[in-house]
Amino acid sequence: MRSEIKKIAINTGGGDAPGLNAVIKAAVISALNRGWEIIGIREGYNGIYHLDQFPNGTGLIKLTYDLVRTITSDGGTILGTTNRGNPFRFPMKTTDGKIVEVDRSDEIMAGFKRNDIDALIAIGGDGSLTMANLFAKKGLRVVGVPKTIDNDLEQTAMTFGFDTAVSFATECIDRLHTTAQSHSRIMVVEVMGRYAGWIALNSGISASADVILIPEIPYDKNVIADFINNKVSKSKNYCIVVVAEGARSKGGDISIIEHEAGKSERLGGAGEKIARDLSNLCKLEVRAAILGHLLRGGSPTTFDRLLSLRFGAAAVRALEQGHSGVMVAYDPPAGMKYVQLDEVANKTKMVKLNSDTLQTARDLGICFGD
Repeated sequence: MRSEIKKIAINTGGGDAPGLNAVIKAAVISALNRGWEIIGIREGYNGIYHLDQFPNGTGLIKLTYDLVRTITSDGGTILGTTNRGNPFRFPMKTTDGKIVEVDRSDEIMAGFKRNDIDALIAIGGDGSLTMANLFAKKGLRVVGVPKTIDNDLEQTAMTFGFDTAVSFATECIDRLHTTAQSHSRIMVVEVMGRYAGWIALNSGISASADVILIPEIPYDKNVIADFINNKVSKSKNYCIVVVAEGARSKGGDISIIEHEAGKSERLGGAGEKIARDLSNLCKLEVRAAILGHLLRGGSPTTFDRLLSLRFGAAAVRALEQGHSGVMVAYDPPAGMKYVQLDEVANKTKMVKLNSDTLQTARDLGICFGD
């Protein structure tokens, strides 16, 4: 059902990703062309909590054509973002100094009403879209846009930011081939991928890695060492191992280095762990390189720019058509479709073990440690 809209808001949550600004630009111009006012909420929902703690004394920004017209190629987000401040699990300090999580979502709902906001475009990954789904159930008109370099959101063929991250990771691994060969070393390259190995798999294959370790396939360090010592070493004097940050050994757990109230888990150490193991099991010298947040930054690729612009425009069309509680999903070759946030929230799109991409890697002789 269509309903009149006069003013909408847009926010970005979770980690930054190349293409965020392009989504914002498309949403802003599309909304202005319909005669709507559009405002940006700083740092997720924090701009509503702390209106007076931001530059110019407000957590809300009136978005104009002049503000967004040149930001398509810019990395990051002009609104700022955060992986803290979940309104449904907001970290608060008690009188005895402990941190507890409280539900402040009603304050956010009141903030939307107080500012005469008719609808929200929520740009984010699994956590942000889960929040958006909960707000939709509380009566807020919401359309989500899928954002994560990990490409691990259900119901969309691809998320924006993924192509840029994979392209940069591939370039970095390409460069490491020459230094690994020059020094006769095993180079272990850790890339992002908390619970799904899309970046590791796609960049590893594209950059001719010898070993790829992903969360979907628990590995045996002895299998990897045997592969390097008895197969790779017979054909060349070096080896490239690509590791997703969420990779784990058989019977082991992912490496969580931080878990605090109101914050996402921080993973780390997967690359260093396998590097230590291989140092003890392999003849070649081992070095580890962690790409980490380098994958989040920089200008988006042409593909991500166009995909992001399409997402932003489609989100505004969804609101115009009366949708709420949906996410805009990329559905080639048809284009964009709208799926219920219930089908996305709290779900992770894993690499399928029978996928053509993974089978291609096996046909190429790449080892997964299994």
